[in-house]
Amino acid sequence: MATMTIKNMPDDLYAALKETAAANRRSLNSQAILCLERAVRSTPIDTRRLLSRIRARRARLEGIFVTDADIDEAKREGRE
Repeated sequence: MATMTIKNMPDDLYAALKETAAANRRSLNSQAILCLERAVRSTPIDTRRLLSRIRARRARLEGIFVTDADIDEAKREGRE
């Protein structure tokens, strides 16, 4: 395996990485590797496809959501 040295890392970034590593019970090195893997190997999001899927799912939920107008109407009915 290769070894890498990171120079001139900002103190606040180092502190955040160290805090995240501790919170996840990882070594600083393991946490840095995980962050690099996620950044380098992540696949770009196809926003058009994602929005299309969200809209299709939302359409199936037609009539389930309560609108502000529905709430106002219910308040008025309760006061009459």
